Amino acid sequence: MEAFNQRRKASQPPGATIGSMFKNPPGDYAGRLIEAAGLKGYKIGQAQISPIHANFFQNLGGATATEVLSLIETAQTAVESKFGVKLELEIEVVGEKKGTKADPRK
Repeated sequence: MEAFNQRRKASQPPGATIGSMFKNPPGDYAGRLIEAAGLKGYKIGQAQISPIHANFFQNLGGATATEVLSLIETAQTAVESKFGVKLELEIEVVGEKKGTKADPRK
């Protein structure tokens, strides 16, 4: 168990994260694509793409839903533009903000 915890600490950011944001596309990793698009560590307000693992998004303290959704849309747009890959959310968006690119309930 200790080895698992050490590996997790080395590969995943500490603190308030949403967890793994996107499903891995066939033959690649969402985190690698986001990092290759130049977004590792990118922030919008208090929401940040982790500088440790680019498929983890962090709340730096007081991030709003709009900031998180904007960060999701930024990552999706950048990866699709650069690599032609549409990132699919692993999380489920709930709430009132419907019809955005980040929300599949259009």
